Amino acid sequence: MRPLHIALAVLVAAVWGFNFVVIEFGLGSFPPLLLSALRFLVAALPAVFFVGRPKVAWKWIVAVGVVLGIAKFGLLFTGMANGMPAGLSSLVLQAQAVFTAVFAAVVLRERPGRLRIAGMTVAFAGIAVAAVDEGASGPVLGFTMVIAAAACWGVSNVLTRKASPPDALNFMVWVSVVPVLPLAGLSLLIEGPERDLAALRGLDWSGVGVIVYLAWITTVFGFGAWGFLLRTYPASSVAPFSLLVPVFGMSSAALVLGEDVSGLRWVAAVLLVGGVAVTSLVPSKPRAAAPRPADGPEPAVEVTPDAASDAAVEVPLPAAGGR
Repeated sequence: MRPLHIALAVLVAAVWGFNFVVIEFGLGSFPPLLLSALRFLVAALPAVFFVGRPKVAWKWIVAVGVVLGIAKFGLLFTGMANGMPAGLSSLVLQAQAVFTAVFAAVVLRERPGRLRIAGMTVAFAGIAVAAVDEGASGPVLGFTMVIAAAACWGVSNVLTRKASPPDALNFMVWVSVVPVLPLAGLSLLIEGPERDLAALRGLDWSGVGVIVYLAWITTVFGFGAWGFLLRTYPASSVAPFSLLVPVFGMSSAALVLGEDVSGLRWVAAVLLVGGVAVTSLVPSKPRAAAPRPADGPEPAVEVTPDAASDAAVEVPLPAAGGR
């Protein structure tokens, strides 16, 4: 990769890592579900009028919008509002790569191979160490919600692979349209109209800055730059830079928010990032071909996006705002 493009990839990882600090600031002014709804609203408007028509079927946009937008981000923001630290959230959320590999093995019948299984085992060991650390010093509910958010992200990654969007930014902007009204409705139902109105009436420039960062910087800039890099270079060259996200997330949370990074948390980081690296960057084994009849002609081979990707490096679509 050219040095300028390496710098761009590192910048995107830094933007996504610092995003967790911004979320923490935003949760001081907004209820979590309302903040998530506003983030998607501003991400979708006015970008939806400039990215063109959807390039995949609506069923995939709606499915990913529900699983990623409503479930994953609702759980992540609520988990952080319930005390999950920003730096640890940036780390634990990377378990999405392990969940993606597990769900792909079940749904897409991918064979993970021994090395990938070893990577998943190491990553889950990292989650266990993080759970022990957080269980001794923080709320278990918030930790559980972020783990559930990572699992939802894994489901959305499998759905995204099935959709095979040719333009990541176009896809993400249209996906952002789906969760706005459901999240707003859930916020009114769970968080209450009084709390929502109070947050909106108290909106100041810092609140506007939080929403703009979550929507435009992480989504429009982040996905635009990441999509450009994936179109310019092989996925195997771009994917490793995503492993820098928890590094920037934990370090920025320590510097800006004063979060303590314990020895156990560093052990968890090494195990989880290392396991995710192996799980994400080691190719899946292709599915076994159907046996050919002894006396019949050799069957034609259909090359589908899923089949072609089985032997390629898996790069889950990063979710803006969760990085």
